[in-house]
Amino acid sequence: MRRLIIGGMVAACLSASASIAKDGIVRTGPADAAIAATVALPADAKLVYVSGTVPDAVNPQAPQGSVERFGDTEAQTRSVLAKIEALLKAQGLGLGDVVMMRVFLVAPPGQARMDFAGMMRGYRAYFGTPQQPLKTARSTMQVAGLVDPGWLVEIEATAARR
Repeated sequence: MRRLIIGGMVAACLSASASIAKDGIVRTGPADAAIAATVALPADAKLVYVSGTVPDAVNPQAPQGSVERFGDTEAQTRSVLAKIEALLKAQGLGLGDVVMMRVFLVAPPGQARMDFAGMMRGYRAYFGTPQQPLKTARSTMQVAGLVDPGWLVEIEATAARR
């Protein structure tokens, strides 16, 4: 009975435009979507949790606590993803191994809403590209603020590999 249920789940995943990596990780969702709808891991997958990561200063001469010091949402997203990529590399992993990501965005000064489009421009430079086609499951949310008032982006990630 259990085999039939598991087989049915795999068949359902495959019908939803799934990709199965050589390591047994199954990612489902529309091919044209920026993120995976689901990511299923084999029981023996190695998990690496990356703590909330924030951007580096792009203009260290700008005032402390200012957005000018860290750049706009796109620049901050690129900075954070580059840092996450380096952290994963130290663990023998890469961005293609990211299976879940949580993105926290602050609205830029003078705006009521987060800059989702800016975050997506930065994100699309790292995920769903010809060089790195794998997509992660992801949540993106607006928060009232982060530790440094100049930060507009903080991202935490979970990566997996067999």
